[in-house]
Amino acid sequence: MRTEIATLGEFGLIRHLTGSIELKNESSRYGIGDDAAVLSYPADKEVLVTTDLLLEGVHFDLTYVPLKHLGYKSAVVNFSDIYAMNGTPRQITVSLGLSKWKSCMPASALPVRNMEWIL
Repeated sequence: MRTEIATLGEFGLIRHLTGSIELKNESSRYGIGDDAAVLSYPADKEVLVTTDLLLEGVHFDLTYVPLKHLGYKSAVVNFSDIYAMNGTPRQITVSLGLSKWKSCMPASALPVRNMEWIL
């Protein structure tokens, strides 16, 4: 039977895709979920790990969104997941899906290249 993703919703899709996954690494405290995974490095300290992929044409349109704003948005969507779990962001990775038809943008145009603006 075919199940439409829209009928599952975000959390239903997460359960559907990950229901049989078991955490096997002893440093993993909490795995796949809505906000972040919880890892323990070292054993007495928990680390939150999250990433959100922003897709051009879905989450932003470069016709209307300056690169500086896109950089902030790509950081903030991940920060919100960490804050939702009562954590403090310390490092960041950014995932952007861009059209192959766009010219290469200078990395310096994205503010996430230099993180002093979050401190």
